[in-house]
Amino acid sequence: MYQTLLTDLDARGVYTVTLNRPDKRNALSAQMIDELTHLARGLPEGVRAVVLQGAGKVFCAGGDLQWMQDQIAADTANRMAEARKLAMMLDALNTMPAPLIGRLHGGAFGGGVGMACVCDVVVADPDCRFGLTETRLGLIPATIGPYVLARMGEGMARRVFMSSRLFDAKEAEKLGIVARVSADLEAAVEAEVAPFLQVAPGAAGRAKALTRSLGLRIDAEVIDASIAALAAAWDSEEAAHGIAAFLSKTAPRWQS
Repeated sequence: MYQTLLTDLDARGVYTVTLNRPDKRNALSAQMIDELTHLARGLPEGVRAVVLQGAGKVFCAGGDLQWMQDQIAADTANRMAEARKLAMMLDALNTMPAPLIGRLHGGAFGGGVGMACVCDVVVADPDCRFGLTETRLGLIPATIGPYVLARMGEGMARRVFMSSRLFDAKEAEKLGIVARVSADLEAAVEAEVAPFLQVAPGAAGRAKALTRSLGLRIDAEVIDASIAALAAAWDSEEAAHGIAAFLSKTAPRWQS
């Protein structure tokens, strides 16, 4: 059914979703964005919990190179349309009625951090690395921003939101991205799944919706503002220079 995802629904109602572009470090392509949106909006009957993981060496390396090249070549209207697709994917994952458990290994960068922040619970391997790396390219973590702030809070987010610095799983735990760091990810995921198999599925979904309504506001106005901010960043000369440098594997002018 999907080209970029693997799915498996076990007898308990645990739905495992695997980002399946290991040769591209599970970077978010236009197709993967569309498929994740479709999946999140149409879970199979009987799902009690969803586990999100990545194939290969890393969970998710962020935006796909081809997707970024396409944005540089596009006009503002098309950039905003693509930014909206990304924003709607995050919204669909965030509002998924079933509990969403992230199983992170290797690395989560850019949009990968955004996906971690829409999970209800995240477990990570001790060797996993994290980074909101957009500003290295002259961009900003715009569409993922509302979810990052909702997870970390402003004070914690400001430690990593602008600098693009990489940090380890232990710091990700302190920042609130990760709930548990474990060398045995399988056991850690099972420990997080188990309680959800003892509760009423509908009640779990309603409780999740209530927490969203009581937390940081992420509505159409906020999402639209994040889309506009990303489109404006794409329009900047810094982004054109930074992404060109990245694609040509040269240092941008701001790198010391």
